[in-house]
Amino acid sequence: MEQLDTILGFDFGIKRIGVAIGNSVLRQATPLAVIASIGNDARFGEIAELIKQWEPTRFVVGLPSHPDGTAHDMTARCRKFANQLNGRFNLPVVLVDERYSSAVIPAKRGEVIDDRAASIILQQYFDEYVPTN
Repeated sequence: MEQLDTILGFDFGIKRIGVAIGNSVLRQATPLAVIASIGNDARFGEIAELIKQWEPTRFVVGLPSHPDGTAHDMTARCRKFANQLNGRFNLPVVLVDERYSSAVIPAKRGEVIDDRAASIILQQYFDEYVPTN
């Protein structure tokens, strides 16, 4: 019988963090939440609540870069966020290329799409890294 691993995916942003959920059996990402709290303590408090509720075995964090793959300011911020997730919650973190995650989502101006972007990032993880049986 295949082990069920619940995974939380994150689209990190300065103003908001999108969160998605999925598992290793269904391999289907679903938007879960948008964290819009100000300050690290509040943000990580909300993440802790999601962890308590869903009991994930790992995290996936989108890693942005320029179209040619070179790093920019948000690349370093996302790596720092991934390291903080690992340090605070002692779960493995996988970084996934997220260059076009938000670009493929149809959205109206001002619409919050961070949870859907997280879902695309997590789905990419399932499609590229989780083997099918």
